[in-house]
Amino acid sequence: MNGFDVTYDVIICGGGTSGVSAAICGARAGANVLLIERFGTVGGQFNVAGPPGFTYSRLFNPKGQKDTGGIVEETHHRLYETGHALPHMRPAWRAKAGYTFSYVDPDWWTFLIFDMLEEEGVTLLLDTWVTGVLKDGNSVSGVRVEAVDGPHDIRGKVVIDCTGEGYIAARAGCEMKCVSRDEIQPHTMAFTVDGVDWKKTLQYVRDHPDQFSYKHLLNPYTDNTKEAVYEAYSKCYNPIELGELMGFYELRDIALLNGDWHPFSGAGFFFTPKEGGVVQAHFQHSSQVDHCLPTDAWDLTRCNIECRKQNQIAWRFFKNYVPGFEHAYITKQCNELRIREGPRVVGDYVYTRDDVINCARFDDVIGMSSFRAGAYHVSSVDVLSAVSGHKDLGQPKDGGSYDIPYRCLVPKKIENLLVAGKCISADRAAYMRYVQQTMITGQAAGVAAALCARDGKTPRELEKDVSELQKILLEQGAILSLPD
Repeated sequence: MNGFDVTYDVIICGGGTSGVSAAICGARAGANVLLIERFGTVGGQFNVAGPPGFTYSRLFNPKGQKDTGGIVEETHHRLYETGHALPHMRPAWRAKAGYTFSYVDPDWWTFLIFDMLEEEGVTLLLDTWVTGVLKDGNSVSGVRVEAVDGPHDIRGKVVIDCTGEGYIAARAGCEMKCVSRDEIQPHTMAFTVDGVDWKKTLQYVRDHPDQFSYKHLLNPYTDNTKEAVYEAYSKCYNPIELGELMGFYELRDIALLNGDWHPFSGAGFFFTPKEGGVVQAHFQHSSQVDHCLPTDAWDLTRCNIECRKQNQIAWRFFKNYVPGFEHAYITKQCNELRIREGPRVVGDYVYTRDDVINCARFDDVIGMSSFRAGAYHVSSVDVLSAVSGHKDLGQPKDGGSYDIPYRCLVPKKIENLLVAGKCISADRAAYMRYVQQTMITGQAAGVAAALCARDGKTPRELEKDVSELQKILLEQGAILSLPD
């Protein structure tokens, strides 16, 4: 019997951040797990379309409470112990906004994830596309794949869609929601550089603190101020203390007049730690292409082409205008788009903007978060200003955190299917696309699927009593509540 002939307890479609979390944690809960990924690696937005500049950011809310644990904290801790992660970076001017960083080396994160998948006995099927869904009536019973040796049908008791854009849920007949091509947020292509003379760059930052963004670091429920942010810029001698650096307004505007910058994004970058104390600059906002639906292959093709053109323009700007980048060089161009917005499944509960801003509590909580609602990007050099003025933008009240309920992972009407990651059931303003949110929902979906396979339940039937699910998640280090 080969791997295609096995009936698995859990089949996970997509090996990104939600998929690997579901696979590892589902296997730990006793399931025989198959993880299918179209690339030859796993990690998704962490290493294929990333690293995300905000790697493991906002693990603490503005009150200083840690609201993210589980596999997120475990991977950070294991990498920190081996020298491949930095400690939780929480300077006061960032902590008050709840926008702090816990940086890890994305390449070593990839090594670690492969090790963890092997440790838990997860079966991997790489370089394979999931092309269809097997169904008995409204119940999903497996998937159809296209592998290098041809098409195959694989049976499973529970299937989890971790594709990010809900491709499998759509094929299964789930109701989906997505904004139009005219409204959708722009997508981007990230790249990483080395060889920056950080002394020169930071000297420019200290001399021109007002040339960098500050609005995203102000929280209405704290006493943080523009002056406090500018003071931090003016006293910075270590790039990691900044977390990220967005602005270069005067240089950017001069470049625009000279035809040396494009008008579709602002100028800035995040940071990536590497071995031996090396710090790289990671650019994930330098290209932004709008009017691109992730469900349209022609749109994605156009976006891939245009992003690379914009990145070349952006890189020439940094090389020619920004102090410290004169001898820097590109070390990595990501080979997949960062899809900023896509379809969402309509589930048994639809998470809302009001849930975010009211710090909603749910009996079927499977994780927590403190990311704001309605943080939309637009194709503009003033992307951060445009975002801050949007009607959907909203911060969790009092600087707190909100619960994520299990029912957001269960699609309406279709049985034996769970979703995790970006495509979970939420309205547009509450869209959960950030790394730790995808890993939180992935962890919960993996454990829930394992319990359903063990007990012969559907994911919808599990909604009646999630106590064992919550018990196992707590044992795995998840955070399901915080003191008032």
